Amino acid sequence: MNWNTLQSLEQLNAIRKASLQKPQVIFKHSTRCSISAMAKNRLEKSILPEGVDFHYLDLIRYRPVSNAIADEFGVEHESPQILLIRNESVDYSASHMGISMAELQAAINSAHNN
Repeated sequence: MNWNTLQSLEQLNAIRKASLQKPQVIFKHSTRCSISAMAKNRLEKSILPEGVDFHYLDLIRYRPVSNAIADEFGVEHESPQILLIRNESVDYSASHMGISMAELQAAINSAHNN
């Protein structure tokens, strides 16, 4: 998996705008959490859906960006957390052991059909 590293508020704004054209996924990862490492590993071993951009946020190092995601998209901060952003809003989110590529793919497919 080739993650786009998310490190700034400017990048977050670009992701929001890009979500008007195609789905954007943000994975909020805690480098200090074994559950987060397991979720990241499961994602990286999965087959990626086409036409979706994947972004990786080290929320320990870039906490202000993580906080901005919670504020701007109206989602409660969790770690680890995966967010599907489409049309500048969160269509789907999952955290901890609920993070799976199959569930994300289902949400992407659902978003495309709406």
